[in-house]
Amino acid sequence: MTTTLYRNAVVFTADQSAGRPGPLAEAFAVDDGHFVAVGSVEEVRRAVGQTAGGAQVVEIDLGGQFVCPGVIDSHTHLVGFGDALARVLLRDCGSLVEIQQRLVAARAADPTADRVLGSGWMFGAIAEGQPTAAMLDAVLPDIPVYLDANDFHSVWVNSAALEEMGIDASTPDPVGGEIVRDAAGRATGLLLETAGTQYAGGFLSAQTTESDIIAALDRAFDAYLSVGVTGATEMSLTAAEVAGLRAIITRDGRLPFPITAHWILEPSGDIDQDLAGIDGIVHLRDALAAGPEAAWLRVAGVKFIMDGTIDACTATMIAPYANGTNAEPIWTSERIMPVAEAADRAGLQLAMHAIGDRTSEIALEVVDHCVRVNGPRARRHRIEHLESVADDTIARMAELGVVASMQPVHSDPAVLDNWKAQLGDERQELGFPWHKFRAAGVPITLGTDAPTAPHEPLPNLYIALTGGSALAPHREPYHPERAFTPAEALIALTAGGAYAGEMDRTAGRIRVGLSADFIVLDVNPLESAPAAMLTSRVRSTVVRGEERYRAE
Repeated sequence: MTTTLYRNAVVFTADQSAGRPGPLAEAFAVDDGHFVAVGSVEEVRRAVGQTAGGAQVVEIDLGGQFVCPGVIDSHTHLVGFGDALARVLLRDCGSLVEIQQRLVAARAADPTADRVLGSGWMFGAIAEGQPTAAMLDAVLPDIPVYLDANDFHSVWVNSAALEEMGIDASTPDPVGGEIVRDAAGRATGLLLETAGTQYAGGFLSAQTTESDIIAALDRAFDAYLSVGVTGATEMSLTAAEVAGLRAIITRDGRLPFPITAHWILEPSGDIDQDLAGIDGIVHLRDALAAGPEAAWLRVAGVKFIMDGTIDACTATMIAPYANGTNAEPIWTSERIMPVAEAADRAGLQLAMHAIGDRTSEIALEVVDHCVRVNGPRARRHRIEHLESVADDTIARMAELGVVASMQPVHSDPAVLDNWKAQLGDERQELGFPWHKFRAAGVPITLGTDAPTAPHEPLPNLYIALTGGSALAPHREPYHPERAFTPAEALIALTAGGAYAGEMDRTAGRIRVGLSADFIVLDVNPLESAPAAMLTSRVRSTVVRGEERYRAE
């Protein structure tokens, strides 16, 4: 056995147990994949000398570099992220012409492909925010085109895609979704919410093999390791993804890093069917916990997508949008209460996608209902996104101990123009109130929601520190008074992700006994100007004591 002692570093432990946020150390030691000592060089050497016995001790001089726990992306979609890495990226396209040109170039680069797949388009890039099949038919009429919106809550397709999916004037809207139609009832090419997931997503999934799923997961893991992610919470687990993850564990004996997961639920319109789904999730959770996957894959709970997005006017608001419309929640109170109650009773964590201010109110009604019906016990339910949220909701979250799972990358000023226009009133300046969550004492975690936004933690950290734009740094920041301090943000990215993902007993901090998951950066976020986060790099990523990535 070999004990490795790392010294001459600025070690941010993200450990608040010492009574102050993010205490610093200068050395730590790792043995058998765990931290065995943390402190000054003398303290660590002394501790290692007492515990190492006859084991060899190897010292590594980190040259004064910054070390912190590995980032835990507390909200991601691994297969979707890995799949998006192989698609045509449209996030930086500012107009329809740019989108068309990029799609034509992709087709020319791969003329034998069965379909053109893209992701990341912005509503603001399309005239009046209304994409149509005709816009895609104009440049690619003979091959199906499927384009996921940047928020992944809408899918834009051309006529060939509508035809191969079998969508026509008689195709019904699914519960919680809409096939956008023209005055004559014909599908225009835009599929909102569950219409996108069930029709486009379902059709493409049927064409996907297990090897495709594994390849997407491999891409996602590799991309994450290269930017310092050592753990994640998967927010859209499916049977196909479980099979892919199990195949990787069988192939490699492990995953590149451990994940917790939430099974994604969409309302079927049949309560009995939805309740039966909870039984299946509990069975899967227990089977994984008892099997060889337990060290790497855990089902934590269920994910309810309760509303849509503000950009598409599908998030449920207390007051209407600027255009006078509003949206019904995808999971109404009547639909969600019995299903959430059953999940809570089974000990599953509830993760509720709630972007609109009315939806987050409903989410807390769900938690309150579960407490009253199932009785008091330790719970760690979460609300995802919280882009527009009422002050009394924040106070109630603190009272109930509900975790705020938020993504600074969603507030990048470069993607907010359409978001603000859809709200149109004072609400456009009241979004993403991170400072209010901190003041109320709400547990916070900061993730990315990849692939709906860039997955890199350091640009995400920059936005959290400034309210500025990582995509277009020249843009004015969005309410920088909300920003985190470097220590607050780093804790939310690491220990906060572990807490939210129920991984805090094993990961998220540099503390004796926890998994040795850490990263080495070429910048010190505690002292450097925030802009340095936009050009800095991860030098090394270590998972359970093993270096999984090293920068060239």
